[in-house]
Amino acid sequence: MSARRRSTAAALLTLAVATATLAGCAEKKDDKAGGSDAVKINATDTACEVSKTSFPAGHVVLDIGNKGSKTTEVYVYAAGDKIVTERENIGPGTKATINAEIKAGSYEIACKPGMVGDGIRQKITVTGEGGSSAAADPRLAAAVDAYRTYAQQQADATIPAVEAFAAAIKAGDVEKAKSLYAPSRTGWERTEPVAESFGDVDPKTDTREDKLEAGQQWTGWHKLEKSLWADAKIGDDEKKLADQLVNDLKDWQKKIPEAEITATSMANGAKELLDEVATNKITGEEDRYSHTDLADFQANVEGAQKAYELLKPVAAEKDPELAKTLDSEFAAIQALLAKYKQADGTYTSYDKVTEAERKTFSDAVNSLGEPLSKLAAAVVVK
Repeated sequence: MSARRRSTAAALLTLAVATATLAGCAEKKDDKAGGSDAVKINATDTACEVSKTSFPAGHVVLDIGNKGSKTTEVYVYAAGDKIVTERENIGPGTKATINAEIKAGSYEIACKPGMVGDGIRQKITVTGEGGSSAAADPRLAAAVDAYRTYAQQQADATIPAVEAFAAAIKAGDVEKAKSLYAPSRTGWERTEPVAESFGDVDPKTDTREDKLEAGQQWTGWHKLEKSLWADAKIGDDEKKLADQLVNDLKDWQKKIPEAEITATSMANGAKELLDEVATNKITGEEDRYSHTDLADFQANVEGAQKAYELLKPVAAEKDPELAKTLDSEFAAIQALLAKYKQADGTYTSYDKVTEAERKTFSDAVNSLGEPLSKLAAAVVVK
């Protein structure tokens, strides 16, 4: 399970009531893409019922209904718990739809009531060859290739930035390390729509202390963030962690050429990322010591927008009103973020952002998230 996107019910409750209401509406609207060919998933607190345990490869629609009392998540796992597709934060009594490209093979569908643990699992078999949407429309294949290139560019730019951050830590320069913390994260945050494609890089580099799995060692940016801001110290452990962060991100850099990326994973990832912004960044949980949340927020929006813009030629042809709405919503949220950008390129410290302003951000994120949830269905070739 992705440490990056692992949210808890407690985290959701910290959002304003208006945010929860808007998010719930978005979840219910996600259900429109389903049909008689959809794989229906009935999730409860004790069961994960799947209507079909065998179906053809290619474009697959998963219609999910949460009939339990807890917020749940649904994942499709390949061997080794490699995430093929996912949807988180499905509230009690709500529905969601996932559009995905799934190759032939053996998989497991997991429902996770309470959004914790390994989940209640059902084995499924995906049969045949299965043509992908990208194969059917060369524009989608081009979009995937372009996003992979974008991700590689972001990784290549991140390595020198994180090396500079690590060098400041190893030199014992707390203030310089603080100044380099947010810039070292930009490339990773921009590529998060496809973060699940990079295996265990995410939990190694970007896990918060309260999201650790049992027995998991805390490493990565947020451990160093706590040392710099909360503890105001750099010791031998921090220096070792700085080196490990560089090495883990170099591993990410090497994985991008072979990462499993599809048009639907780009679209679904952009939606999931906006959900994460709503649950973590709006509340200030992500960068709780440095309060650099708005820098992460900006990079997340840029990454999601890049995915949309690459998919837009197909989406606009099939659903011009959706494209028009997404253009408008992305422009609105970018304009809102621009108000908090300082002359030196940094952003206002998030602890200086008032509750009313956070509510404005929350509304903007949810206003974008609802139409973004329809993007995957709009790029499927039928």
